[in-house]
Order: sequence, then structure tokens, then C-alpha cells
Amino acid sequence: MPVHDDTPGSDRVAHDRAAADGRAPVGRAPEDRAPEGRAGDPAVSDPYAAERAEPLSLNAQLRDAVRNAGIGQVAPGEAPSGRALLTAVGGIRGLAESVLPGFGFLIVYAVTKELVPSVVIPVVIGLVFVVLRLVQRQSLAMSFAGILGVAVSAGLALLTGKAESNFIPGIVINAVCLVVLLVTLAIRRPLIGLIVGLLLPQDEDGTGTDWRADPGKRRVLTVATWMWVGLFALRLIIEIPLYLTAQVELLAGIKLITGVPLYAALLWVTWLLVRTVFRHEDEDDTATV
Repeated sequence: MPVHDDTPGSDRVAHDRAAADGRAPVGRAPEDRAPEGRAGDPAVSDPYAAERAEPLSLNAQLRDAVRNAGIGQVAPGEAPSGRALLTAVGGIRGLAESVLPGFGFLIVYAVTKELVPSVVIPVVIGLVFVVLRLVQRQSLAMSFAGILGVAVSAGLALLTGKAESNFIPGIVINAVCLVVLLVTLAIRRPLIGLIVGLLLPQDEDGTGTDWRADPGKRRVLTVATWMWVGLFALRLIIEIPLYLTAQVELLAGIKLITGVPLYAALLWVTWLLVRTVFRHEDEDDTATV
């Protein structure tokens, strides 16, 4: 039978021993101690919570947007790969979402020559992809962007009663992209150079390497931008006459050819061009070390 020590001072001795051992003092429950930090406290579980809660700067947001874009799948100086190219066009799913609505329009219109089913079928295809992403709990950004474009095109065609009106949004987008590229060239800030600048490592002050100070880099990035000007100009040169002459089937076929395939080919060439000037810099730095 345990004997309780009632001698004077025994409680004090037990208190001092418990404190020395790091245990709760006798007569005081462990949970009564003032905690240094509880596991459920966000400040303890994530010491960088306050930093992450700070809003990103505009420059940081632009960098994130560029890295998520197609051209941002390969960093300046890196060798492009087939996997990076597939990722740039959205993967197999993104490729299907980009091509199948237009292909559906072409097939249905070529067979029926009817406006309503030709513009409704692409909308249905887009909705199917949205539902699939919802079921699989995937990002809906690409699907929503695709279905929005298809729906606007279908709406214009139905409002005007002309199948060729289905291609007006695409023509307008190409024209806007062409103007933006030409403006960046006119102000000596080629768009591909601005994009590459956002992909380069940033200094502590938030600024990156000034590619404009290097004539070789500036020349290559300007040439790459002119190549993209050529892409959008080519689309407009081909599509506008076909639109004005209402050659719907040919217009739909040309749009498919000059869409993802030509975009992917030019993206690959752009990566190779950028690599020619930034790879040498990386090799020089390695040799110096």
C-alpha cells in the first residue's frame, strides 16, 4: 500500500523536481500551463502564413501568368521537349478541346449545309468537356474559355443567319494580337522579349536581366516577335477573303490548319531561337565557375 508523504516541505520538493524535469508541477494539470503554441494555431503550423497572405505585386502576377502560358513551359536557355510542347497546347485534353469543336462544325456543315446544327454541335462538344472536368474535379479555366468562344461564335451566326459569322470572333482576336505585336515592335519592346524577361530569374530588388542591353539577344527576340506577327497576319490574309466570299467550308478547314498545328510549330521555333542566345550565357557562367 503506497504511503503518502505528509512531511512538511514534501510538496515543495516535488514541485522543484517536476520543474527541473520539465514536467507539470504537482497539483497542476499539464494543460494548465501557458502553451508556447498549439498545433492548431495557424501561426505555429505555417510560420509563413502571414507572408503568403500578402498580395502579390503586379510584376509577380505577370510572371505567374507567363509561366502558366504556353510559351512559359520552357525557360530561356532550356532545350524544348515534346512533353513541354504538349503541355503548352494544354495536353491531350486541351488539344481535343481546341480542335474538336471546329472540326465538328466543319463536318456537320459540309454534310448538312444547315446553320443551326453546325453551330449547336460545337457548343454541345464544349459542354461535354466542361462536364467531364467537373466530374473529374479538374480546372475549368480552359474549358470555360473554350465554351465561351464557341458560344459567342454560335450566337453571332444565329443572329446574322450566316454561317461565316461563326468566324468573326477568331478574325477579331487575330487582328487584336497583330496590332499588339506591332505596337511592341514600334516602341522597341518586342513582346517575346517582354515575356522572356518575365521568365528570367529575378534579382533581390525584383528586377531581371535587361536583355535590351545585349544586341544579340535584342535582335533574336525581335525576330521571334516578327515571326508571330507573320502568323497572325497570315491568318488574316487567308481568312478575311474567305469570310467576305462566304466560303465557309474552306474557311473552317484553313482555321483548323492555321490554329493549333501552326501555333505549336512556331512555339517550338521560338523556344529554339531564345535558347541560342541564353544557352551560351549559361555555358559561359558554368565555364567561369
